[in-house]
Amino acid sequence: MPGVLITILLIAAAAFAVTQVGGVITLLFIAAVLFLAYKRLSLIAFAATFTVLLAAVCLAACTAIAAPPALADSKVELDAKVQEARTELARHTSAGAELAAKAHGVLVFPRVIKAGFGVGGEYGEGALLIGGKTAGYYNIAAASIGLQLGAQARSEIILFMTAEALRKFRDSEGWKAGVDGSVALATLGAGGSIDTDTAKKPIIGFIFSGKGLMYNLTFEGSKITKIDK
Repeated sequence: MPGVLITILLIAAAAFAVTQVGGVITLLFIAAVLFLAYKRLSLIAFAATFTVLLAAVCLAACTAIAAPPALADSKVELDAKVQEARTELARHTSAGAELAAKAHGVLVFPRVIKAGFGVGGEYGEGALLIGGKTAGYYNIAAASIGLQLGAQARSEIILFMTAEALRKFRDSEGWKAGVDGSVALATLGAGGSIDTDTAKKPIIGFIFSGKGLMYNLTFEGSKITKIDK
């Protein structure tokens, strides 16, 4: 009976930490809970605690992905950050800026946050620019499972190089990369030029941070949905 009571208390405490506390504190608390469970409980009780805790983490991650952040940027703030992201892209690659100038539509997500503890997700908000003017606001979200711990931020820009690609995107209710359209991740060749094959694609994407372009990531699986601002 004491073991069962301890199991219930540990699960309740862990669930509270996952849903109410964030960041490093949550990760440290989870580690402490598992350590105590390992020391105090039988193998079966420990397995039960671990399983329920993992389920709680998964639920919290999915909830965070599905729900917009409580402190989302206003239209003015987001518009300013979108322009900053475009300027930063031009600083990293003049060839990318030239492609953006030729695009029929430029979708900019100035800050996409990816976080996880085994199960992870990412979320960001941005704007679609057509002719240099804002044509709508969108969010981008994705979930992932694998070896991951902590959080990172990056900027993402998607160029719709043809009128048809842009039309299909705007007509969709929820556009998913890799399903509704393939996004070719831009890479730089000699002299800072965009790969020739990539430059000919109807949809081209850039992922970057303050340190430069990021090549080991992908847009595949990301869902983009129009939002109101």
